[in-house]
This record gives sequence, structure tokens and C-alpha cells, in this order.
Amino acid sequence: MSHKTAAFAAMAKSIITNLGKRNMEGYYFEKGADCVKAIVDSIPQGSVVSWGGSETIKETGLLEAVKSGSYELIDRSSAADPEEARALYAKTVLADYYLMSSNAITLNGELINIDGNGNRVACLIQGPRHVIVVAGMNKIVTDVQSGVARVRNMASPANAVRLSRNLPCAAAGHCLDCLSPECFCNQIVVTRRSGHTGRIKVYLVAEDLGY
Repeated sequence: MSHKTAAFAAMAKSIITNLGKRNMEGYYFEKGADCVKAIVDSIPQGSVVSWGGSETIKETGLLEAVKSGSYELIDRSSAADPEEARALYAKTVLADYYLMSSNAITLNGELINIDGNGNRVACLIQGPRHVIVVAGMNKIVTDVQSGVARVRNMASPANAVRLSRNLPCAAAGHCLDCLSPECFCNQIVVTRRSGHTGRIKVYLVAEDLGY
């Protein structure tokens, strides 16, 4: 174990304790592959599974693993038009498991997410029976304020470039607090506690994942 990994393990232990105080479960893995195996093993075959937009669940291999498993999948990206996407979202709200990442996680165990349409944060807040959050240790921040700053100045510009959005942050590389029609920093949600025991599970990975 490297010095960096050892420090991550100590930090994760503290965060997991704080997540517990907020009625959320936390787990830590050095490798994404081990994390994916643990998650897949925890989801019963035949479960209804959906997910929010996340580079992290792609990079870890979780999305591929779920798609190759024996689950009933709800994939909004497969919709042929907005009406079909809306119908699929209605089903997503009642999914057994919802997979996502978190844009930032504080040392105190708070989840910070910024969303465009709001479907991802809506499912985090209420709906799916279980929510599985996967995040690399690069997403850890000291507090809510620094977490929001991280998302707006690091994650959002990178996503704007990835999605070819005509946004000021895509050109500048940092947030300009825009109100552009294409802006996806529309909903800022801080999850300080889960109201449902056993619903939100946070899997921390000692890798640089997502934005």
C-alpha cells in the first residue's frame, strides 16, 4: 500500500463514519473493479435498475457490468423522443436500484450535486428504493462551499466540453455564473442526511474518476 493509498484509506474511514451519522452507508475500495464486483453482488437478479448520467459508473465498468447482468434495465438514453424519455423517467422513479456518482462529497459526509434537468438529483432525493453512489477520492472536498466551487469550476466546464455545449465555461475553463439557455448548473442539491435507513449507499474508490 502506497503512502497516498494509506492516506485515502484513513480519510475514507472518517468519511464513512460521518456518512453513518447522516443515515447513509459507506464503503471503501482501493480498486474500481473490486467496487463493481461488490455492487453487482449486492443487487439481486431480476431487480429493476436505472442510472443517471455519470462518467464514473462508465469508467469503473459498473454500467457495463449491469448491462451484462440479469436485470430489468431502464435506460433513458434509448428513448426515441422526449415523450418516450418522459415515460421512461416515470418508470425510473420506481426502480429498485438507481446508480449515480456525486459531484462532490465533503469530509463530513454531505453529498453535493449540480444538475441540469434535475432527474438525477430528483431520484437521489426520492423515488428509487435503493441509491448507489460511486465516487473517486478526487471528489472529496473539505466543506459544502468548496464542493460547489469544485463542481462549477472543474466538473461543469469539463462536461460542457464533453457535451459540446455552447457555454461560457466551455471556452473559459471555469464557471462564469451564466444564465445561458444551455446551462446545466440549474439545480444545486446538498444531501445532508438520508431520511430512509439503508437507502443511500456511498462507494468510495481510491482512483481518479469522473470530473
